[in-house]
Formats: sequence, structure tokens, C-alpha cells
Amino acid sequence: MQPRQHIRTALPRRQFLAGTGALLGLGALGGLTTPGRAFAEETPHWRPAVRFAPARNWINDPNGLVFFEGEYHLFCQHNPHGDQWGNMSWAHAVSPDLVRWEELPVALEPDELGDIYSGSAVVDHHDTSGFFGGQPGLVAIYTSAGESQQQSIAYSTDRGRTWTKHADNPVIPNPGIEDFRDPKVFWHGGTGRWVLLIAAGDRIQIYGSANLRDWELLSEFGAEHGSHGGVWECPDLFELPVDGDPARTRWVLIVSINPGGPAGGSATQYFTGDFDGTRFTSDGSPEEVRWVDRGADFYAPQSFSDVPDGRRLWLGWTSNWNYADKIPTDPWRGMMSTPRQLSLATGAGGGLLLVQQPVGELAGVRANRRAWSGPLTEGGGVEFRGSAVDVVARFQLGAASAVGVDVFAGPGGRTRVGYDAAAGELFVDRTRSGRAQVSAEFPARHRTPLVVEGEAVELRVIADRSCVEVFADGGRAVLTDLVFPDEGSDRISAFAEGAGAHVELEVFDLAP
Repeated sequence: MQPRQHIRTALPRRQFLAGTGALLGLGALGGLTTPGRAFAEETPHWRPAVRFAPARNWINDPNGLVFFEGEYHLFCQHNPHGDQWGNMSWAHAVSPDLVRWEELPVALEPDELGDIYSGSAVVDHHDTSGFFGGQPGLVAIYTSAGESQQQSIAYSTDRGRTWTKHADNPVIPNPGIEDFRDPKVFWHGGTGRWVLLIAAGDRIQIYGSANLRDWELLSEFGAEHGSHGGVWECPDLFELPVDGDPARTRWVLIVSINPGGPAGGSATQYFTGDFDGTRFTSDGSPEEVRWVDRGADFYAPQSFSDVPDGRRLWLGWTSNWNYADKIPTDPWRGMMSTPRQLSLATGAGGGLLLVQQPVGELAGVRANRRAWSGPLTEGGGVEFRGSAVDVVARFQLGAASAVGVDVFAGPGGRTRVGYDAAAGELFVDRTRSGRAQVSAEFPARHRTPLVVEGEAVELRVIADRSCVEVFADGGRAVLTDLVFPDEGSDRISAFAEGAGAHVELEVFDLAP
């Protein structure tokens, strides 16, 4: 949560209508209305098919990601009253499968302590908080942003449909730090207590509690580690097996920063190391910086708590503070990424790499498979059509200097995704992605290192109406970029620069 202003006035609730129009990602939302004016969908061709976007108005950071009683819950920063940052509340959506999202009424609204900034949610399975009469329930931990930033909690006894704020908020008063926010909470079995991470200026502070109400400062990390090109925000911490071996695990600490990212503006870095329930110790040197995603538009990711099959899943805000307030979608502004499954793999030099892959649930909404294989002449090959597609392309390089896939192509331009063999880089080129004006820095080519052994290159591209997410080398190289193609720009084709390339291309529509 990047602070812009502090607004402490409590605001009246504006209900979002549930039902057909609130089952988001499915196109037109015709029945929704806003008091005082008719509701119109001005840019339906940019509304995502399989990622969450609100019916209308502003959203940013994901908050409170948790699975409970058969539902994935997604909360996020939200202004219910306009398409600019401000009057921050928590929007709320639920999904049975991480693909089809139903938007519910606003969950948490500003109060006398201030706006509702970012945070997390957990299932209090054993009622350690005393809020649930011995039964399990949901507890949300969030930043109250008024004259200062403090940490508060709320609880729900009805599967997240309504929330009660704790009478003794804040549970962690501000210790005199201007940027003190974005609490992430999880249960640490080894020490038998709740652990909370908080972004505290240029570092992460770690707290412990037996009951989610009374917190003790345990340690700090990061003042001299990683990138400090901007303020630290939105931490997360979780344990993952290395190379799929449950007997060998490491902890992954996530920290978002703004500005200072490799593509300009917002970005997210990660550290691997050990966590003993009190202190995080990094494996890397203090000056080492590792980026989660080198595209421009994957920020403030958070992982889901209590996923029943043990997978570590997360999603991020698909935008960048450099131009978030200029995104040309209407009547909504902001959306989430495709949910991703995380793992750790050993890299070529022996270090650990965070690996991301689209969740397996996307396979359930693939439709209309089309395929082609053959040699790629200089330029391109066969064309397919689609504006919400899952593309898998397997290349043999031959003598080609670059190979890849063009998506969202039409008379006004195209978005090019590919591998530059000479540079050893995966890239997304959105310099000709469409005629929509966003900002001066928006047209750009973003890149990340990609090590290819031999001549085989496989790319997976999730192209969903106004965004591309690219996964290469099994998810070790990832780029996420917003694009705003001209209406009707829906052609897809493989390309090669140079001779001798061969492609096996599969294209699936994404049809929830």
C-alpha cells in the first residue's frame, strides 16, 4: 500500500449487487447501477476473463487471501466511491476455483482510526483469539491509517460476510515510524504462536502473539539487505520444499518496493533463508537483489493462507504506481494477476530460485484447442484468433536470433513476447501494443534473463484482454505487463527472426 493521503472520515456503505453481474471476469455487467446515474461498461474489451477485476471503481493491493469452508477469499484495497486512490476500504470476492470470482459487499470501511490499508487474514482454527466460542473463524489483520499507521483486527463468524472490529483496536500502536503498515500473519507450529510481519520504513519487523490480540516485537530484518530504491511494503513469509523434496526446505521472505523496480516504479523482491519462529536469516549476501517478476505490472503479491492441499498460491496487483491512476479502463481501474503456484528450485549456480506457474485450475476453463507445428520462415507462421487465451509455444531455435509469439495483433499494433537468443533474455515488447495513451513511460520492452540449454525454448503466455503474463523455463523466468490493445486486435501467431526455427503451437480460449 503506497500512501498518498490519510482520510479518517467514516463513509457510508455502498452495496455491490451479487448475482449475474457480480460474477466477475465474464464480460458485460449490464444490470449494475450506481445511485444517481446509469451504469455503463465503457471498455468491455479490456475486462479480464479469468482474473479478478471489480465491477467498478479503484482497487490495488490484494489483502486477506485465505481459504475457508470451501471458498477462496480475496480482499483488496478499494475505493467504493471513485476510480482514484483514496477512501480506502477492503473489497471482497470469493471463488470456488480461483477463476470464477463473485464480488460481495465491501468488507471493511474507514472508521475513527482512519482508512483501511493492506493486511492479511487467517483461520483461527482453535479460537486462540476468544472471538468464536471455541469454534473456528476468520480474523483479519489490517493497517488503520489515520494520523498515524497502526495495526487493527476484525473478526467474522459468518464465513466473511460480515465483520466486527475489535473493541480494543489498535492492537499494535504506531511506535513512531511514518511508514508502518501491511501486516502479514501466519501460525508458526514450531513455536506455537502467531507470527506477524510488518513493513516498518526500510525494514521488516517481526512480532509474535498467542492470541492475535497481544503482540510482542521479536526481531527485525532488512535495513542493509536487498533493494532500497523505494519504501518497503507488503511483506510475506512462507516455507517451501527445495526441488520438491519435503525433507529440504527454505523460507521465502517477500518484500515489495516503490519505486526502484527493474522495469521502473513498483516491483517485488525476495529473499531465501531460515526462520526459527523469531528471526529470519538470509542465505544471500546483503547486496544481493532478486526480483519476483521483472515486468512492470506485478506488485504487492500475497499468498493464500490455509490452502487445503498444501500448495503455496499467490496473486498480485496488476499495475504500477508510475501510472496506476491513468489506466484507461472504465468503469473499473485495477485488477489482479492470474493466481500462481510457487516452488523453489536449485539454479545453475547452486542458488535457489523462486518458481511461479499458473494454477492448475486454469486447465478447467481451457476450451477450443487449436494447434499447429512446422518451420517458421522469417517473420511468422499460421494465425489464430482470441483475446483471452492460454498459449503454449515450443520452439527449436535453429539459426534464429529470436523466436516468440505475437498476441493482441491487429491494424493498430501487437504485443510481442519472445526469447532473444543473442542477449539470453525473455522479453515482452509493448511499444506497439495499442493506441491507448497511458503515460510516457508505458510503451517499453521489458526483459529478464533466460538460460536456455540446447536449442529448445518453451513459452507459456496467458493473454487476457488487457494483460500478458509470460512463464518460461518452467516458471523460473516470469514477466507481467499490462497492455491495452485496440478493439478487435485478437490475432495470435508465432514469429522468428532468422532462419531454421521450428514451432509447436497450442492456443486455448479461456472460457469460464
